Parts: sequence; structure tokens; C-alpha cells
Amino acid sequence: MSVLVGKKAPNFKSTAVFKETFKEISLEDYLGKYVMLFFYPLDFTFVCPTELHAFQEKLTEFESLGAVVLGCSVDSHFSHRAWLATPKGKGGIQGVEYGLIADIGGKIAKDYDVLSDENIAYRGLFLIDQQGVVRHQLVNDLPLGRSVSEALRMLEALQHVEKCGEVCPADWNTGKAAINPTLESVSQYLGAK
Repeated sequence: MSVLVGKKAPNFKSTAVFKETFKEISLEDYLGKYVMLFFYPLDFTFVCPTELHAFQEKLTEFESLGAVVLGCSVDSHFSHRAWLATPKGKGGIQGVEYGLIADIGGKIAKDYDVLSDENIAYRGLFLIDQQGVVRHQLVNDLPLGRSVSEALRMLEALQHVEKCGEVCPADWNTGKAAINPTLESVSQYLGAK
């Protein structure tokens, strides 16, 4: 398993589906924005639609922080579009507005080192900063859905670090105390607990 944190995110070019529209995109298109790139195993499955809808429910929050959300699986863009046309009540993802990237053959998943032996993607999540550098990554096994609230918290924490120069302690949330990167500051923080 590769650790990509601190490294340039692997670029990709592929077809993505935005609602009903096919669009050729590359990661480089999003330089200057934060990118929340997540991989999921397959369209028309079981845990996956719960995650895709959870990202949609928080999409406005991600966008308000200058972030783009992109999902990716080894399915075709045609499969993505068919799943987007399927109502929630039938296990579909109708209403999802962010882009879904087609990764037939799994090249993108392989570049991010989340391709399983079954040639489907593990539930990888990559927070990429405005310069195209991976700042956070998380990989779950196939049956374990991820926390979209935690992904949003990590984006908020990264932006706090960039803006204030402070570091974010365990379970930090917006509005809570952060720490200056000094022994004195951490002592004060721990002493106040």
C-alpha cells in the first residue's frame, strides 16, 4: 500500500458524468481548488449508494469551502449515467450532482494503490490541496462505509492549518482550540483538558 500523503496526486484523464452529461476531465483541471476524490467498488451495489448520497447531502458544505467532490469506480460512464437515472427507492443515486469518473480497467485506482485483487476499488479517499498534493488519505475495506462528516472535518482542519499556522489536535472541529507547534502550546492545551 502506497502512502501518497505529501506527494503530488497522480494525474488522470477520463470521462466523468455530471448528472446526465459526459465530460472529459483531468485532475489538472482542478488545480487551485481542493479535491475530495473518493473511490468506491461498483455501481449498482449496496454500501456504495449510501456513501454517494452522503457526499451529495454535504456537497454544499464542500463547495462552500472551495472543494470539488469526485467519485470514481471501475465502471463505465454509461453505467454511471444509468445508475444516476435510477431512483433512490430502487437503490439508485438519482440526485447526485458531483462528477463520477469512469475507470474501466482500473488504471486510476491502481495509480492511487486502491485496486483490489478482484480489480475493483477499495473505498479510498484522498484530500488533494490546491497545488495538487495529497494531504489526507483513508482506505476502507469493501464492506466498510466511510464517514463523510470526517472527510469534511479533515478539509476544515487542513484549511485551518493553512490559514492560521496552528496544528489541529485529536477530534478538532471548527471553532475549537488548536495548538501552536510549540511545546508550551501543547502543554497549555493538555493542561486545560
